[in-house]
Amino acid sequence: MQIHKMILTDENMHPVAVQIPYKEWLEIELFIGKNTKKKSQISHLSGTLKLSEDPLKYQRRVREEWQ
Repeated sequence: MQIHKMILTDENMHPVAVQIPYKEWLEIELFIGKNTKKKSQISHLSGTLKLSEDPLKYQRRVREEWQ
């Protein structure tokens, strides 16, 4: 599937959004809808990962190490 996209940028030419034709968006929506069934096949794994630390606290701690 070819997607005709336009990249929207801010005044510094940094990408901030993508614009696509509505007809192509409808096709993408259908594709996503068909593939959501595959995602639900892993729902039985939800909650099986036990974290020793709050993810947000971990992210902040690791980012502080970068400085």
